[in-house]
Amino acid sequence: MEPIIASRIAAIRSILTKENLDAILILVQENRFYLSGYTGEDTQFDESAGALVISADQLVLATDSRFDLQAQSEANGYEIVIYKQGLEQVLPEIVESLGARRLGFESVRISHKQHAALSKALAGQTPSAELIPTENTVENLRKIKSEDEIERTIRALRLAENAFSKVLADLRPGLTEKEVAWSMEKAMREAGAEGLSFPVIVASGPNSASPHAIPSDRQLKTGEPILFDWGVRLDQYCSDTTRTVILGHLDDRFKKVFDTVVEARDKATAAIRAGVGGMAIDSIARDHIDKNGFAGKFGHSLGHGTGLAIHEAPRLSPIRDERLETGMIVTVEPGIYLPGWGGIRMENQVVVRDQGADVLNDPTPFDPLLKV
Repeated sequence: MEPIIASRIAAIRSILTKENLDAILILVQENRFYLSGYTGEDTQFDESAGALVISADQLVLATDSRFDLQAQSEANGYEIVIYKQGLEQVLPEIVESLGARRLGFESVRISHKQHAALSKALAGQTPSAELIPTENTVENLRKIKSEDEIERTIRALRLAENAFSKVLADLRPGLTEKEVAWSMEKAMREAGAEGLSFPVIVASGPNSASPHAIPSDRQLKTGEPILFDWGVRLDQYCSDTTRTVILGHLDDRFKKVFDTVVEARDKATAAIRAGVGGMAIDSIARDHIDKNGFAGKFGHSLGHGTGLAIHEAPRLSPIRDERLETGMIVTVEPGIYLPGWGGIRMENQVVVRDQGADVLNDPTPFDPLLKV
């Protein structure tokens, strides 16, 4: 077992003691990997690649035969239990072997149906075990990244940025948003991405006024904003970047909106450091946008954590305050969205340090104007 995984398990065991739990059931895919190195993927919410059961002195990975060899290879230090008819078939025996009576579970991941099935299975024991809901037990550990996790994020970011540069070189009027989005995905996968952090967003003209627009058959035109939001998963870690460009010529309106967004991003980034609240950082960017004549045109939060999942704690938000800590990775992504015209968003990933923030993106100045 890798030392970093052993230290994470030790932290979980300390939490079990504090919460008076005999063991904990881990079903969230990213949490399974974080605590075991097992990379089995859940294909949909009601299909699981397995569950970890961690107690004070034992480690179990329960899965089905599809993942047997993978589990044996990746989950060093874990006893592998193979089930044929679902987790409820083997969980009572696992819990009995651990001597567990208070079994924590990740409430965010278990459906009502699954909870009922597991509860029924455990109730057949003498004495029966009780399922105890938990929240963010592992996620709170994942908020602080090691230097290795930061380096993995940077590698994912560089791959994604390089792919974007290749796509920009071929960007021209007449291409559809769908065509450009596919070119982005193809370039990233050919460069070695394990997958996408999320579906590529390419939105042009009025479509870019929707922050999470879906690429359409609309053709790119000169003189309109074209918003790209994209990221890759590499070595299990996610990148997330947004850039907005314009083809042909840059008018005063685009320049005003673009400059305001970039200034808001940079002012907020300059204020990030350990100990500052996420709400204060959000307000710096939001106030700058409001004061420049775009009040109410920045609707979403300023940023979010990234890591094994594309959206993690903490948040840079106007409604939820979370204190930043050294080692957190967050996005800083202000935007201005004007219905009927379009939107501009410019997003970087940064790592929180004691005295400031390190921007992880390529530091080369970005020019949004593309000649055609």
